[in-house]
Amino acid sequence: MKIQSASANFLNQTQQTNNKLAEQLATGKKVNTAADDAAALQIIDRLTSQQNGFSQAVSNAYDGISYTQVSEANLSGVNDAVSRIQELSIQAGNGALTDNDRAALQEEVVQLQSQISETFENASFAGKPLFDGQAVSFQVGADANTNQTVNPTDGSFASALSTIDISTQAGAQAAIDISKQANDEINAQRAELGAFQNTLASTIKGLGAQQENIAASQSRIQDTDYALAISQQVSNDILAQSSVALRGQANQSAESILGLL
Repeated sequence: MKIQSASANFLNQTQQTNNKLAEQLATGKKVNTAADDAAALQIIDRLTSQQNGFSQAVSNAYDGISYTQVSEANLSGVNDAVSRIQELSIQAGNGALTDNDRAALQEEVVQLQSQISETFENASFAGKPLFDGQAVSFQVGADANTNQTVNPTDGSFASALSTIDISTQAGAQAAIDISKQANDEINAQRAELGAFQNTLASTIKGLGAQQENIAASQSRIQDTDYALAISQQVSNDILAQSSVALRGQANQSAESILGLL
């Protein structure tokens, strides 16, 4: 005959506590289900979602930097071509040259004009045209409307470059003005792209700081305090062993009493 006592219920409680502590130590999380702490779990889920949003925003910002780098590289090539046209135009303005000399210089200009036109017509980033004049926005935050926008050139000044003809001295003089104006427009666009790239780099830095702070907050709510959990587990094991001993002693005493009867 066994006597059921309060120690049996206490033993069940210590076993449940031990199972919970074992789960916390195994997963590294003190909140694993809503039963552990429903409010904390909701906060953890929101922080996780926010962290994921920031991670994607950082990825988007890096895409923006890549976009501006590719655009700037293409404009750099155009700038080199325009500078060469300007150089040839100045050379063609030399009265010592013959018409044949200027015609030879114009042949190179034609090749440079073709290069510039092809750049503005065909340059793209991941299949998206770079110089269609359409504003490009990058989502750089976890919330709606946290965008950074850049306005690329449509390359309209290339049409003026296509009219350059330095086969005459008069044409060479006009070409000098056109090429200088084109250089100014290219440099202004490159400056805008550079500023946009720096803005994105600063945004990435800020997002990284926010991610770090959110991760720290989430860790404080979610992560297991191993020192505390192990201490509680040891204490719980002692209580469980004491409960087993007391229960055994109670049963033994009950058997002795029955024997006397």
